[in-house]
Order: sequence, then C-alpha cells, then structure tokens
Amino acid sequence: MIAGRSIAALALVAALLSPTWAQPPRIDGMAFSPHFELPDQGMTFDSMIDEIATLGASHLSLVVQWSQPDISASSLGPDPKETLPDARLRGLIRRARARGVEVMLFPILWVAQRKIGEWRGTLAPIDPEAWWLSYERFVMHYAQIAQDEGASIYSIGSELASLEGEEPRWRALIAQVRAVFKGRLIYSANWDHYAEVPFWDALDLVGLTAYYELTKDRDASLAELTDAWRKIRDVLLDWRELAGVKAPLVFTELGYPSIDGTATAPWDYTRNAPVDLEEQRRALEAFRRAWGHRDELAGVFFWNWFGPGGPKDRWYTLKGKPALDVVKRWYARPRGPTLDASPARLPPLP
Repeated sequence: MIAGRSIAALALVAALLSPTWAQPPRIDGMAFSPHFELPDQGMTFDSMIDEIATLGASHLSLVVQWSQPDISASSLGPDPKETLPDARLRGLIRRARARGVEVMLFPILWVAQRKIGEWRGTLAPIDPEAWWLSYERFVMHYAQIAQDEGASIYSIGSELASLEGEEPRWRALIAQVRAVFKGRLIYSANWDHYAEVPFWDALDLVGLTAYYELTKDRDASLAELTDAWRKIRDVLLDWRELAGVKAPLVFTELGYPSIDGTATAPWDYTRNAPVDLEEQRRALEAFRRAWGHRDELAGVFFWNWFGPGGPKDRWYTLKGKPALDVVKRWYARPRGPTLDASPARLPPLP
C-alpha cells in the first residue's frame, strides 16, 4: 500500500517503467456499463457484448464501479447494486475478446449521496491517507483482473479533478499498476480539466471525456455544431503541442442523450425534455465531420451501449436510433495521413 512505502521510491520506479507513446492501432470503441439485465426483453450482458462486436467496434470500454457514501468519505468499496461480481466481469472480458474485440477495463468511482454541484470531480475526503489506501485497493484489484484476462488498456481513474494535483500519489500508483498490468495505461480527465493533470507523461494514453457544450441554441444546425467541434479540436491539438504532451489522445466517453437540447449540455441526461433523436444524430455527425480526416485522435469510445434503445429511449444508447448510422460510418472510415481540416481543403466525408 502507498502509505506503507516511500512515495518517492515508487515515483522512481515509475520513471524507470517508461510509457509507450507510439500511436496505437486505431481505437474505434464503444463503452458499456453493465448495470442490469432484462432477459425477457432480450437485454443481457452477453447479448450486448455480441451486439457491440457486430457493429465493427475494435475496442470495448467495460465500466466497473465501486462507490463511496459522499464526497467527504474516506473509503470506498464494492457497491451492492452497481458492482459486477468478479467472475461475471471476467466472463464478459473473455466473451469480448473471443469476438475479436479488445477491452479497456474502466474503473469508475460512484458517489452515492450528492448535493447540488457534488460529484466525483469534487471529492474532499476527511482522511486523505485512508482514502488513497482505499482507492489503491480499488485500482489494483481491477488491474490484476485486467492483466489476467488480457485487457489491452487499463484506466487508473476517471474525472477525479479535485485530487489530480496529488502528483506524487498518482505517480506512485501508476508504478504499482505497471508492476501488475502490462498493457497501455490511461487516465480519463474531465473535458474542462485536462490541462491541469500533471502526470500525463507517466501514461501511455491521454484520456478525456468529451461532454463539451457545443451551443446554447437547442435547434443549432449541423453546420453550427460542426464548427463548434472544429474549434474544440483545434484547442485540444494546440494544447498538446504547446504542453509537449506526447501520449496519443483518446476520448474515453463521447455521447449525447437523445433529448431536446442535448448539444447544450451533453452531460445532463436528467433534464425534463422530450425525446430528440435527430439532435443526437446531428451532434455525433458534427464530431465525425470535425475529426474524421484527422489521425491525431488515436481513438474514441462512444457512450454508451447499455439500455433497451429504440425511438422512445432518452438515454445515451445508440441502439435503434439514427445516430447509430453515424457511428458505423465512423468505424468504417478509411485510414490515412493527417490532412488540413479547413473546410476549403477537405473533400466531403461520405
């Protein structure tokens, strides 16, 4: 455990275990959070893994969760409702790999009780030492499963903005994980907090969620949404160059709930708004048009395949919705060199 050994020594180990910054094979991913099954509706974890494989996805982000009571708690552990049993998790990884889909194991911390404005990005544990010991158990537990089952990517955390400044602890944790897991390591920053992460150089991949506000107009056109995504793209690429970040860039979560106004606040799936399948499609098509000619983006995991889907579904799932065609076209796009993505110089995307 971190508390029982020298953080400085672990940081030295991390420095010796150099990350791999070579561009990985293109990651055409789909995220999957196995919350619950509805066998009578044909919605089982196994069937959803099979569906993802048939889409043409190269990678699956398999989400696993532990929880803590509130943001000030000093410990976390398996959640009685949300934590998948280890044996079931191992079976899903094996099933995906048997279907030719690589796996990113993606541990996420769930905060059970939250006041307005509170979430895992605002954690403030009363006893930081105890919290880090508990978080280390969480990360190391799933690192071993990821290694045992042949996952190719493993995430050491997601959107823990208030704790990202604890650089020595993160570097020590990365060293511990590397001693167990031999694949690529990633951390998933929030879309508005990636520049503050001080340990990108210790990782193989730079991850961030992509719930950007594209517009304030609930009826923004495809052209307007595409222009917004191009501006986001250029800011991200400028940051990587100016900050000297070498690790390839991956969007760990990119999605839009299928409700009216989704492009104004993609993170908010709780809004009381009518179903809007077309706006979901436009927002994803705008992403495709902005990034489809660029190879600086190593990969993306579309959020999220879980759910029954269909024309009345308000959740992020793409199943049975027009937006799914956009994702299939993203998966099928040709590989090629980076192009200048100004509209005047690019051929239209098919």
